[in-house]
Amino acid sequence: MLYITYGTVHYLIKLVEAHPDLNLRLMTNENTGILFHETDGKTIFNEPKSYEVLDSNGSLTAGSFAVFHHIPVSHEGKPLFEKLFSDRARIIEKQQGFSAIRVLRPTKNDTYIILTLWEKEQYYKAWVESDSYNAAYHKGLQEKSSFLQPSFVKKYYAISLEA
Repeated sequence: MLYITYGTVHYLIKLVEAHPDLNLRLMTNENTGILFHETDGKTIFNEPKSYEVLDSNGSLTAGSFAVFHHIPVSHEGKPLFEKLFSDRARIIEKQQGFSAIRVLRPTKNDTYIILTLWEKEQYYKAWVESDSYNAAYHKGLQEKSSFLQPSFVKKYYAISLEA
């Protein structure tokens, strides 16, 4: 499972420092801090957004730039959407600067997340501008009836807690 919580960076840093033994990852953007916890057990978060990990590659502790691609999928479209990602060509894993991916199924809503981590933002930008990206992300996504509303992207940057 992958659990996500949002808050002020100051508050989230306190959580990370209080639980150095857990697999927590802290990031931020211009609006908020985000902390994610990947575990097979329970999370320390009080009211997390929770996701089942359908597919993964790489470590969430790697990379300094994260992209959360939020994709609202209809109930009827979920099997097709999940098959699309289970059959993916895994082209992204071969991209320069790629660190990790998680394909996340929501436990309480209809918005899936494709989480990718990159060594630097420039590598993500190069991926999005490549022909490989178009082949990987647009194949099968033409079936509009599977999507409740347009997808959207949120980007985050790693926060280093080292002095």
